[in-house]
Amino acid sequence: MNGPPDRQPRAADSEDSAGRAARPRTLFEKVWDAHVVRAETSDTPAVLYIDLHLVHEVTSPQAFAELRARGLEVRRPDRTVATMDHSTPTGPRPAGASLKQIPIADLQAAQQVGFLERNCRDFGIPLLALGDERQGIVHVIGPELGVTQPGCTIVCGDSHTSTHGAFGALAFGIGTTEVGHVLATQCLLQRRPKTMEIRVDGRLGPGVSAKDIILAVIARIGVAGGTGHVLEYTGEAIRALSMEERMTVCNMSIEAGARAGMIAPDETTFAYLKGRPFAPAGAEWDAAVARWRALRTDEGAAYDATVTLDAGQLSPMITYGTNPGMGVPVDGAVPDPGTAEPAQRAAQEKALTYMGLRPGERLIGKPVDVVFLGSCTNSRISDLRAAAAVLRGRKVAPSVRMLVVPGSQQVKRAAEAEGLDRIFREAGADWRESGCSMCIAMNGDMVAPGQYAVSTSNRNFEGRQGKGSRTFLASPVTAAACAVTGAIADVRELLA
Repeated sequence: MNGPPDRQPRAADSEDSAGRAARPRTLFEKVWDAHVVRAETSDTPAVLYIDLHLVHEVTSPQAFAELRARGLEVRRPDRTVATMDHSTPTGPRPAGASLKQIPIADLQAAQQVGFLERNCRDFGIPLLALGDERQGIVHVIGPELGVTQPGCTIVCGDSHTSTHGAFGALAFGIGTTEVGHVLATQCLLQRRPKTMEIRVDGRLGPGVSAKDIILAVIARIGVAGGTGHVLEYTGEAIRALSMEERMTVCNMSIEAGARAGMIAPDETTFAYLKGRPFAPAGAEWDAAVARWRALRTDEGAAYDATVTLDAGQLSPMITYGTNPGMGVPVDGAVPDPGTAEPAQRAAQEKALTYMGLRPGERLIGKPVDVVFLGSCTNSRISDLRAAAAVLRGRKVAPSVRMLVVPGSQQVKRAAEAEGLDRIFREAGADWRESGCSMCIAMNGDMVAPGQYAVSTSNRNFEGRQGKGSRTFLASPVTAAACAVTGAIADVRELLA
């Protein structure tokens, strides 16, 4: 966890080795080409070098067991960072408590945490364990520590690794077997994906956020619309987003079926990274920024597909079904499955049965039981600020349980320094320690069977937040509005 990545595109890339004008390339192509160790053939995938490997406790035990069984070492422990997040409890912890002083009630979760501690110790991998002031959700701590950098290839045994593409990195999730491959070789076998431009022009209206952009994109192209592609987000509305908002957009690229999502780095990116603990400094910083400025799609480069949206026409979004593509404007109605394509009709009918909703039913006013503000999608300081602005001076409805879970201990400290925790507590919300929490319900935080939850997380699959739970995905401000009213609400009415 030291120094800049090994392999990055050159700052000057306008000519090939023979001095001829180079073919215009997309952002993805520049990063991919710079990391190919062995080119793809019709029979074999490319060998791709990996700059940064992020590890957590759920998808790594089997990979480490394989290394031990084969007598292998970790190839680049200095390019590997581990944290504990999925299985960790978010309830109160004793001040200054170490890992062994924090009780984990679930036996399987405790074992996973214990395995990660042992594996990182045995293989020399830096670990941000429970009790470490830098611990948190893997896709939150990478950027805030500055180990996530433009032009990198980044992998993790977690599908929402696409988050890091907000920095102009090629970042994607991998399976447990592939986790073992990267640990042992620092490389992966990969087929080159296609490219899709998602252009969002115009400006967002009041109460509409980055989460609404990505929910609208997925509703438009579907959960399989990006399959086989890397999405590059472009346009005026994307450029206007903060880095934390860009991370929200890229985070959910996987929910459209895409391999990854990317946004070209710019001054917003550089300002965010400067001074981070593991970002370059001094002359190295200047050299890095010079390289990073070249990480943009060239004029004349061609995408395999393009989708365009007008940000000015977007409303706050909410899902109604059991995948993130089943989304509508919050003031809209539940679609009739009878109007869907035949291949989708059965899935929509099944989703409405599970959710207890009727075609044509308006969602505003639908009572909810739980509101969850957190996850690697929406647990950063800007998310907490936005929700706190809605809750300030208001109370969570008596019928609602609201959990607010910061994405890292650093976010938690920053929020407390600003007094955001006080706003949440005074409103009646439960202020927690950092972790994945109710997003995945494998850590003690869950929604009871049959209950409705408005969640700022990324998935509304059946049982995702607990067996029999029913989830509506929404932005932080929409979630806060729902907490106050006790029902699905249009935050624009509270902002008026």
